Amino acid sequence: MASPTSSVITLRINGENHTLPVDHRTTLLDALRERLDLTGSKKGCDQGQCGACTVLLDGRRAVACLQLAVAAEGREITTIEGVADGDRLHPVQQSFLDLDGYQCGYCTPGQICSAIAVIEEHAAGWPSAVTRDVRPEAGPPPLSTDEIRERMSGNLCRCGAYVSIVEAVARAAEESRTHPVRAPKEALA
Repeated sequence: MASPTSSVITLRINGENHTLPVDHRTTLLDALRERLDLTGSKKGCDQGQCGACTVLLDGRRAVACLQLAVAAEGREITTIEGVADGDRLHPVQQSFLDLDGYQCGYCTPGQICSAIAVIEEHAAGWPSAVTRDVRPEAGPPPLSTDEIRERMSGNLCRCGAYVSIVEAVARAAEESRTHPVRAPKEALA
């Protein structure tokens, strides 16, 4: 019998179901790292401020340290371990590799998951705080350096690899426009 403060849940992560008992207070990040050995998502601040634990929930980025595991049941969770297509890197991963969009690498999994969502959000026409013309008929704004910086602002890099990160996101966005790849299973709503 489950206690009133725990439940057995099934999480769909990277296309696979994982059933596990969890305390209701367990964060998605702790379930991923401590219970399922998916350690790509990093625990940085544990307060939702650094973005190192960013994952995709139904195609949208979320900081896993603030998401309760029980609230993620029934949603499609994509971690850094699930963005590549077998041995073929996702274009964002390849761009980070090609352009040195990392230094120590600690923030890189969260940066990559966030960048994947940024590119999808931009393509869908979502404005950012620096978008000048937010009218739907204006279409997506150019994905300028300012746009990328604003859209990626929830992900911190203590090494200061921001110039390379912005270049990597821009290259991956261009690659996705010219050579569409397998999109995450979930689509932006």
